Amino acid sequence: MYEVVRDNLETLYGAIDDGALAVRVPKHAKKELDAYLSCGVLCRGFARLRCGSCADSLLVAFSCKGRGFCPSCTGKRMCATAANMIEHVLPSEAARCQWVLTFPFPWRPVLARDGALLGALTRIFLESVQTFYAKRADAPDGKTGAFTVIQRTSSDAHCLAQIVIGRGPLPHQSCYQPPSAATAEAVEGDRVRFYVTNKLPERTSVHWHGILLANGMDGVAGLNQPHIEPGETYVYEFTLKQHGVFTCHPHSDEMVQMAMGMMGAFVIHPKVPENPRVDRHFVVMLHEWFVEPGTATPNPSVMLDFNMFTFNSRVWPGTDPWVVKKGDRVRFSFGNLSMDSHPIHVHGYSFEEVGTDGGDVPKSARRPETTVSVPVGSTRTVELVANVEGDWAFHCHKSHHTMNAMGHDIPNMIGVRQGASLEQRLRSVLPSYMAMGETGMGGMMDMGRPKNTLPMMTGDGPFGPIEMGGMFTVLKVRAGITSYEDPGWYQNPPGS
Repeated sequence: MYEVVRDNLETLYGAIDDGALAVRVPKHAKKELDAYLSCGVLCRGFARLRCGSCADSLLVAFSCKGRGFCPSCTGKRMCATAANMIEHVLPSEAARCQWVLTFPFPWRPVLARDGALLGALTRIFLESVQTFYAKRADAPDGKTGAFTVIQRTSSDAHCLAQIVIGRGPLPHQSCYQPPSAATAEAVEGDRVRFYVTNKLPERTSVHWHGILLANGMDGVAGLNQPHIEPGETYVYEFTLKQHGVFTCHPHSDEMVQMAMGMMGAFVIHPKVPENPRVDRHFVVMLHEWFVEPGTATPNPSVMLDFNMFTFNSRVWPGTDPWVVKKGDRVRFSFGNLSMDSHPIHVHGYSFEEVGTDGGDVPKSARRPETTVSVPVGSTRTVELVANVEGDWAFHCHKSHHTMNAMGHDIPNMIGVRQGASLEQRLRSVLPSYMAMGETGMGGMMDMGRPKNTLPMMTGDGPFGPIEMGGMFTVLKVRAGITSYEDPGWYQNPPGS
């Protein structure tokens, strides 16, 4: 293929310039083709690799880092996209399969330029696959979760839809139900396009928080754009001029939509690879909710008195452990679009704050810390080298933020001697009454509670109840592991 392009490209350009061919090659396609011809050519730049043992050396040509034309780059990108979503974004318990939808050759140039038509055809295909799985699972009302990535090859003349879909129906969720930290990823310098279809019962928009872009793409409904009405699709398109970890959220009826969890992270990788290399990167959206005990819908009217605090929409013990290999350089990025600041603390380690949504922190300004404060409307990124094995607590250090479903309007009974006789007399009127709070709340979490309500403190560890909740998880550092699956509890060496 390289020889075909090399030997015929200038002839093609000449025929177009002379009018012999009534076609047009877009500027970005010319740029890709020229970069493709430079790929792997030593005169365009190379690195010399030398073996320290035998002194043998090898010249390795620089890659074009192509994003569209080269079939090798396209194939790698498709595999990388699916692998990232399956390993780091989608829930690990959901079985999945991947579909690739291609189109007849006469359609491809049209679909490459008509995003609305491409989206409509992709939705038709996806609905057919969902119907197939629903019938196979004997659940006609079931819905499958899926995501679609449009991959473009052959410059502007061919696009295909890469679809990763769950096998089998998932339970119905409200339109507002938050994902487990929806995360977009791209590379600095990429031009990205987002199709936002509003399936809410009210209008909305998307603000790209901290990202430098044209004013018309900023997403403040009424100021920078019209509201996206229910059923409408709105397109955002901009070139990424920076790198770092950012967030996105509605800028239309923020109070309701953000209280319901409509937010996500946007990771923009640097164009020039970082040194030293980061081995693991955990992106965590911090949020807080008020869910009345026995109910399931967050109350958006609450301003300060929240009773649920989440890492990626999950509370302990439902949070995922953060599993790393001993020696890994690990990055943690925390995004906060809640109503409170959150001091995130690690046990057993110190870390350095290396970035915010305003940019990289200069090395001269970094210092070791064990707690990073994440203010409202910001991101904070910290790094550490995981050189000590163990199960290390990682949590918000506001004590009420590591608890679930708290009631804040009960009397303070600490130090009040209630006595067994008082408890017995009250049980004659209220059979389920339990005297509580006299010496503290530990060990009293097995009492009855309303349906769909978590214990205030819960979770079991290798030595008994952990008595935590909310913004709490465990950093699990292990030597010699071959995967990042949960390795179970750490076995402390004798005498430690």
